[in-house]
This record gives sequence, structure tokens and C-alpha cells, in this order.
Amino acid sequence: MTQPAVHGPVQQRAAEPVLAADGHAAPVGQEPAGRRARWRPALAIAAAGVPLGLLWWVLAPSGLNLLTRDPALASGSNTASWLPRDLVLAGLFLLAGCIAGVLVSGSKHAEPAPRTVLLAVLAAALGAVLAWGTGVLSGHWWGAPADTSANASIAFSLRSHAVLAIWPAALALAVFLDSAFRTSDPAPDSAASGRAAS
Repeated sequence: MTQPAVHGPVQQRAAEPVLAADGHAAPVGQEPAGRRARWRPALAIAAAGVPLGLLWWVLAPSGLNLLTRDPALASGSNTASWLPRDLVLAGLFLLAGCIAGVLVSGSKHAEPAPRTVLLAVLAAALGAVLAWGTGVLSGHWWGAPADTSANASIAFSLRSHAVLAIWPAALALAVFLDSAFRTSDPAPDSAASGRAAS
């Protein structure tokens, strides 16, 4: 005669601990440090768009025009100021993209995760839009009144919207070049075995 199977109380499986970036269990209720570390550069890159937009208005023709200081380029009614105005923003975006790309690339011993690079590129695109809006708003608030009935570009603005792609493209290119030309150190095990063989 077989004994009936006795079912004990069902034990609930404890939730597996979330691992942090160093492999140790993160405290309950806290976000892993690796996830926070991915968001910090992206937030900083996007926030940099506001001071870049202010700098664009301060430096560019038909803004404060501190870069050329040419009185002929001080007004947006002079069509010769439109191209330099766009080029100033393009130069600022190129510089910001190179700096951000170097910062995102990490050290020579640790390459950035693909998700980190993607977040940084998206943040650069958002930062470019913020810089554009900040510059245009600065020109609207502090610039001289302009009659835009003949052309909207007489007011402080951006004629070529393709300039907005320079920042994220420069960041992605900087990360790519850094990973392509990165020289990796030999692994400790192979170095040790090479010394043992000699």
C-alpha cells in the first residue's frame, strides 16, 4: 500500500538580488550603479545645450557678434551674416561632439557599452535642439527688434537645420575612432605564461 504524498507548505522563491556593475548584490530598493552611470553622461550632454545656445548668440553675427565684431554683420538684415551665423553653431557643435565623444569613450581598459553610446548620441541630438531653441530665444529676448516680413532669417535663427546633426554625428565618430585605434594591453595570463616560458 502506497503512502499518500504529503505536500508541505509551498516555499516562495526569493527574488534574485540585482547585481551591481562590480558583480556584488546591490542593496534592495536601489538602482545598480552601472545603470546610473549610463544616465549621468547623457543628462550632462543634453543639459550642455543651454549654455551652447547662449554662447551661439553671444558669438555669432546678428547676435552680440563678439566673434567678428564687424558692424556690417551686426544685423540680420545683411544676408552676408546668415552663413557665418550657422557656421558658428556648427563649430560649437563639432567641438561639443568631440569633447563628449572622448568622455563617453571611457578609459583604454574599458570600452563603453553600446547602450551608453546610444544614450549619449540621443542626448547630443536633444542638446542640439536645446541649443538651437536657446539661441533663438536669446535673440528674441535680448536682440534688437527685427522686421521679418521680407525673410524670417533676418531675426536670429538657424537657416540650415542640417547643422543640428553635427553634434551627435561628431560624438559617434569620436567614439568610433577611439575604439578603432585603441591599443589593448596583453592579458595578464598570457603575459605571465610568456615570462614562465622564457
